Amino acid sequence: MSNNLGGFTREDPWRIFRIMAEFVDSFETMSQVGQAVTIFGSARLKPGDPAYQSAVALGKGLAKHHLAVITGGGPGIMEAANRGAAEGKGKSIGLNIELPFEQKSNRFVNIPVNFHYFFSRKVCFAKYSLGFIFMPGGFGTLDELFEVLTLVQTQRIPHFPLILFRKDYWNGLLKWMKNTIEKNHMISPGDLDLLTVTDDPEEAVNVILEYLRRVGPPETIPKAFA
Repeated sequence: MSNNLGGFTREDPWRIFRIMAEFVDSFETMSQVGQAVTIFGSARLKPGDPAYQSAVALGKGLAKHHLAVITGGGPGIMEAANRGAAEGKGKSIGLNIELPFEQKSNRFVNIPVNFHYFFSRKVCFAKYSLGFIFMPGGFGTLDELFEVLTLVQTQRIPHFPLILFRKDYWNGLLKWMKNTIEKNHMISPGDLDLLTVTDDPEEAVNVILEYLRRVGPPETIPKAFA
């Protein structure tokens, strides 16, 4: 018992300082970015995949309207969205996480931010985005989807646009949530209306732009975790 306690007192207080440093460094960088949209999606999709090409189009479309693009900084959909933003002469941000496989920062990121902890990275996604686009992806994408959806549902962050991109990929999940979760009263009627589903990059960008027109100039946009 005493040995375990000694390990705690030696290691955990210093871990807190590492966590604090990660927040301070990332907040300092991200606070200078301006209006931004996060695009989530699989690290495993290749440039020939239609979803990859759609993510490039989304990145370019957002950059055209002077919106920064935030991704997890890795390959696949993340690379595609960063590529579109960079080719559109916009801010291309990668919140990269240290992983033993799959993840290394892609070459299209022009504002890199590195993380050791998933939770501090997730705070930055939510804190510095005014909209979220969820491309086809795996456990990580689903984790971010339900995390952000819960934050909006519980009013911990404003009702930012939440866009599911590619109907054939998401419709099965939406049908299950409607027929199982909502039917059993585990969520409220209308909660699924927090999500917008589309196959069109231009429509996705327009949903973001309509939100910005509705809430007014940048200084009036509600802040996450205010």
